[in-house]
Amino acid sequence: MKKQKFKLPIKIIFILTIISLVISLLIGYIWKVLTTSDFFAVKQVVVRNSDTSFDYLKGRNIFSLDLRFESWKALLGCPDCRKVRFARIFPGCVFVDFIKRKPMALVKFYKNFAIDEQGVFFYPSGSVEEAGLPVIYGLETKIFGPKPGTKYNRPELNLALSIIGEFKANKTFQGFALKRVDVANAESAGFFVLPRAECPGFEVRIGANNIRGKMMILGGLVKQSAKEWANIKYIDLRFKEPVIKLNNAL
Repeated sequence: MKKQKFKLPIKIIFILTIISLVISLLIGYIWKVLTTSDFFAVKQVVVRNSDTSFDYLKGRNIFSLDLRFESWKALLGCPDCRKVRFARIFPGCVFVDFIKRKPMALVKFYKNFAIDEQGVFFYPSGSVEEAGLPVIYGLETKIFGPKPGTKYNRPELNLALSIIGEFKANKTFQGFALKRVDVANAESAGFFVLPRAECPGFEVRIGANNIRGKMMILGGLVKQSAKEWANIKYIDLRFKEPVIKLNNAL
C-alpha cells in the first residue's frame, strides 16, 4: 500500500507566505521606530562602584547599544573588577555596575599586589592593606613583571592559594590569623599563624602535597595543644608523623 503524500493547497501556501512577509515587515518597522525614536535616547547613565564617566552614551538610542562590547571595553580598564554589568532601564537610562574582585591575599613583589581566589592579580586599595590579609612570599623569581588583571598559572602560586583556601575552610581555625605563606620552595612550603592576639604565633611547615589532609591533622594538633600555643615554635607536617617543636625544647 503506497503512502499518501500530504500536500498543502497552493492557496494556503500563498496565504502563509503573505502572512510571514507582513509579520517580518511589521517587526522591521517596529524595530526601526524603536531604534530611531528620540523617546528611547539615553538621558542618564547610573554608575555604581566607580567614578568612570559614560557620558558618551548619552543621546544614543538605548536599543542600538552593544552592551556586551561596552562591558568588555569597561572591564579592560578595570583590572580590579571581576565583571562590569550593563543594563537597560527604559525608556532612557543605562545602569552600569562594577563588580569588584574580592581579595584573598596579598602577594609580595616590588610592591604588594592583591589576588582573588581565581588567581587574578590586581592593585590593592588602602582598605585592603589594613584588612589583615595573609601575604604570599616566594614568588619574586617565579613571576616576573606581574600585571594587574592577569591570571598566572604557576605551581607555587596555586599551592599558596590552596593553603589559604583550606585554612579558611577548616572550622578549627576560626579566630586564628593566617599572617604569611612562603612558597619559595614548594617542598618546604609553610605558613605563619597567630592562634590568638596574646600569642607570639608559630610556623607550620606543610610541603606541597595533600594540603587538605594535613590541615585536618593540624586542626587536631592545635586542639590537643591549646595550652601550649604560646610555647610552640613550629609544627612540621611534611613527614609520616607530625613534629611539634617547642620554644623551650632542647
